[in-house]
Amino acid sequence: MAVEEILLDAEERMDKALQHLKSNLAGIRTGRAAPGLLDSVRVTAYGSQSPLKQLASVGAPEPQQLVIRPFDTSIIKDIEKAIVASELGLNPQSDGRIIRINIPPLSTDTRKKLVARIKELAEEAKISIRNVRRDANKALETAEKDKLISEDDRDSSKEEVQELTKKYEDEVSEVAKSREADVMEQ
Repeated sequence: MAVEEILLDAEERMDKALQHLKSNLAGIRTGRAAPGLLDSVRVTAYGSQSPLKQLASVGAPEPQQLVIRPFDTSIIKDIEKAIVASELGLNPQSDGRIIRINIPPLSTDTRKKLVARIKELAEEAKISIRNVRRDANKALETAEKDKLISEDDRDSSKEEVQELTKKYEDEVSEVAKSREADVMEQ
């Protein structure tokens, strides 16, 4: 494997770890209504489980309210059941055509728990990034042993891998810090 391929693969995998963190953080509640809050909800309808966003449009017309408009109103009860069962602590109210969810303000205790969860997710992402660094360094050492690259190339490439690792770890920290600030906002 060429040095460029190893570095490109490492960067792609580190970026995936960052994107995975961002998608996980989108599902964490803040005091405001955000459609991403319902991304993890899966609805049993038509004999199978589907993500809510495939069955309805979700919007936030007000800061404290989500509105769900099912594409087919016959599954409105199934959507309500799925939201209640999701353990997000939300109480859906339906008028037969749309579902409204009022987002209650978060208690200080709940906010602290959410911040702890954000820190856990950020640490998991950093661990993934470090694992990618380890794999890339192993690939570089193998390439050097197989006489595909020189020792100097290996060392300079390892430095590039370390720079990538630092860059992505810093991004993870920034994303997590931003999300923590959103959650702690009163």
